[in-house]
Amino acid sequence: MILTSILNIFGCKEKNQPKKEKSEMDLLIENSIDGFNNRTIYKTLTSEILDSISDDKLEQAIMDNIDTKFQDGEQYTLDKISKLTNGQQAVFSTWWLEAEVNNGGFNQFYFNSSGQFAKMAEIGFMTIGAKKFSELTKRANKIYSENKERLEEFDDGTMESFSESYKDNPLNDLDTEFYNLYDSEKIGQLRIKYIRENKNEFITE
Repeated sequence: MILTSILNIFGCKEKNQPKKEKSEMDLLIENSIDGFNNRTIYKTLTSEILDSISDDKLEQAIMDNIDTKFQDGEQYTLDKISKLTNGQQAVFSTWWLEAEVNNGGFNQFYFNSSGQFAKMAEIGFMTIGAKKFSELTKRANKIYSENKERLEEFDDGTMESFSESYKDNPLNDLDTEFYNLYDSEKIGQLRIKYIRENKNEFITE
């Protein structure tokens, strides 16, 4: 497979190899990626613009709008995000926590820079009405705080240490709880509902 890929790069593809047609799933993924890359990014959000954005694009529009407040390459910082409205903080912090936990668990969330927004996410979940997620995040924050010194020993920038940090990690048990909570609280729907009902917190005229 690797050799074939290298040969293809240098124009050595077998002449008799039939061209593989893209499957319906391939086209769906391709269109989805194109749509994301070519999405409209609003530096300014008005009440009218928010009303015009469909639910399936609303959270991303808010995240993009927050991102426009940062220069290219500038890192998100707790100090700067804390200057946003309560609603913006709630969407931003819960969105990042959810993304990180779904990708690599609570351990990854705290291991990465997103962990600085842990307390904000705990409050944010409560703000949007996801009380069970807030309570779970509160427990996770406590467990991390109690084990922070030991876990930080693995933070040397290598993948090997990151992998090692999962061994006997008390946060691991919370990941399954997090995933199971989707049965009772739909975070995305709650964020969208909150944005719709509190538009003034997201208007950036």
